[in-house]
Amino acid sequence: MSEDYKGRIGNLIRDARKHRGLTQTQLAELLATSQSAINRIEKGHQNLSLEMLARIGAALDSEIVAVGAGPVHLRVTGPTTLSGTIDVKTSKNAGVALLCASLLNRGRTVLRKVARIEEVNRLLEVLSSLGVATRWLNDDNDLEIIPPRDLDLSRIDEAAARRTRSVIMFLGPLLHRATDFELPYAGGCNLGTRTVEPHMSALRPFGLEVKASDGMYHAQVNRNVVPQRPIVLTERGDTVTENALMAAALHPGTTVIRNASSNYMVQDLCFYLQRLGVEIEGIGTTTLTVTGREVIDVDVDYAPSEDPIEAMSLLAAAIVTQSEITIQRVPIEFLEIELALLEEMGLRYESSPEYVARNGHTRLIDITTKPSTLHAPLDKIHPMPFPGLNIDNLPFFAVIAAVAEGQTLLHDWVYENRAIYLTDLNKLGGNVKLLDPHRVMIEGPTSFTGTELVCPPALRPAVVILLAMLASKGTSVLRSTYVIHRGYEDLAQRLNLLGAQIESFRDI
Repeated sequence: MSEDYKGRIGNLIRDARKHRGLTQTQLAELLATSQSAINRIEKGHQNLSLEMLARIGAALDSEIVAVGAGPVHLRVTGPTTLSGTIDVKTSKNAGVALLCASLLNRGRTVLRKVARIEEVNRLLEVLSSLGVATRWLNDDNDLEIIPPRDLDLSRIDEAAARRTRSVIMFLGPLLHRATDFELPYAGGCNLGTRTVEPHMSALRPFGLEVKASDGMYHAQVNRNVVPQRPIVLTERGDTVTENALMAAALHPGTTVIRNASSNYMVQDLCFYLQRLGVEIEGIGTTTLTVTGREVIDVDVDYAPSEDPIEAMSLLAAAIVTQSEITIQRVPIEFLEIELALLEEMGLRYESSPEYVARNGHTRLIDITTKPSTLHAPLDKIHPMPFPGLNIDNLPFFAVIAAVAEGQTLLHDWVYENRAIYLTDLNKLGGNVKLLDPHRVMIEGPTSFTGTELVCPPALRPAVVILLAMLASKGTSVLRSTYVIHRGYEDLAQRLNLLGAQIESFRDI
């Protein structure tokens, strides 16, 4: 029994390490041990002290191997039929970008209905350590942000910074605040260098040079360097575009950004910057023309739009459980491809007339799903930059394809390892074949049966497994669900309001 337990812990550590993009050697360096020791741990051949488990948990930012109260698990009783009405919450990724962008403003920023998730909590800890005053104003999750006259970058909360994926987006705002500063990052040196390079090609024209070593981004700014020609992004990344936008916002000249992402969180950032007095042309296209301001000091009130990925999660929940529910405040312009594809597969639904989000720009609708018999699409399903199918929505088509008639090919070309986690659907009775690290073939329809399994360390596949459990016959247990809390606020409780039977618990 103890050998089996060590093997399970070893598998959890291996999966969490790979999800962080670390090699065994890099994890060994973080823990001041040897690569061979990590290899033995992952194979279940090593006894582990409580202290070592806690250190591994901290290094991998994974509650899977945390000690103390223990991780949160979910017990799901199915199959479920959902009913009722649910609102889509505001965008997680927009909220994160706007928190970083608030550093551009010397005045007071109020953000409305911010997603109260773990990623946001970590960023608030980082901002607080720099001297920024933040407070939740009410139960609606309105958030007030007041920066100090001078940021104290020497006091940055390293532990919180290493637990967020978003600290790299401080580079754009901070290059105007300091000529020499350091930011911590999560992961080994190689990962840091790879991660920072697309951002560097975007920020170098503003005089920023960054070296990644010893777990830190070492930044230096040459104030004499300003953009002389259009900035061409080498990849159309969301966070890279956001960093370039934030750097351009405090550059008093005009900056042209080409091959820019036009995704939902980038558009929300543009609308916020316009409220700060920054001029931006081309929002929603791949060419942004930004005329910045030397100083931004205004009191601003902004409401980010709703989250299209959460909307897709709720759509998938309705589809796999054959349920009629009404999903309100769906940002339709960021789900049009997904909905068109679902219609081709046989989904029936009704939609309301369009109306405008609180940001004054984004188009919303209400969708009422109808129980439908789905069939596989004629072509493979693959993501593309906006206005294509969103990369974060691709995993939901795995559980949808599992209940559709026929064979569906998913091609997750962006991420190296994420598609692998979709094979966890097989443990619930699915027929998912991994063709290579990027492609899975799914055969349906599936009659899901409840089982117990450990939450994948990737956010969207973790939610996909939870949704499959809603449609599974009997009782399922999803263990160690911290990753879901990183990206969703009260997802299980909100599904319960629609009739799901999901109970959270901890091991004694």
